[in-house]
Amino acid sequence: MDSIKDLLPIVAVITFFQLVVLRQPIPNLTGLLTGALLVVIGLTLFVHGLKTGLFPLGETMAHGFARRGSISWLLAFAFALGFGTTVAEPALIAIANEAARVAAVGGMIADTPASATDYANGLRLTVALSVGLAITVGVLRIIRGWPLHYLIAGGYIGVVIMTAYAPPEIIGIAYDSGGVTTSTITVPLVTALGVGLSTSIHGRNPLTDGFGLIAFASLTPMIFVMGYGMLL
Repeated sequence: MDSIKDLLPIVAVITFFQLVVLRQPIPNLTGLLTGALLVVIGLTLFVHGLKTGLFPLGETMAHGFARRGSISWLLAFAFALGFGTTVAEPALIAIANEAARVAAVGGMIADTPASATDYANGLRLTVALSVGLAITVGVLRIIRGWPLHYLIAGGYIGVVIMTAYAPPEIIGIAYDSGGVTTSTITVPLVTALGVGLSTSIHGRNPLTDGFGLIAFASLTPMIFVMGYGMLL
């Protein structure tokens, strides 16, 4: 029922514009209803999986590293988690492939499958490295108690500076890369890591210190991808 409630606004918008504004019947109504049912089932299973699997896993590992007391291993885990979850992000894979296709059509790279694959893989690895670094800095912030707003403000100043020097063709891709990294796989694990870590460290508040890692994960890809475009 929760999944149905979440999808109702989308259904209402499509129905209104199709029937009232365009004044046309809904095409392939049977296929649309079947797809909507599959979305409801998939969304339900996904949310249940987050609650029973990914969130507890991230918090448990954060507690374990905090009890172990090794900052080096914790930072290594944070980088590996950020890198691994980002490489596996379906949204990033899709936008990297689309960017490679458009770059080939626009003449930025050779119009061959090999060049497109190299471009897409390079984009994915660049974003993954940036997110790994971002999660590492975010974890270090939780440990040291650094103010979040200073780091975020400094990061966006870097984005503005890079935007002034980056090729125009890469800026839009860079900005979108910052959004697609924080998707279905990265967000649950990274959020659980931050909350679990701040809960385990004495003097840290999960509400004020546990959140903010996603902001880093959205910020650094913009800088790194613009740098990637400048190098290419």
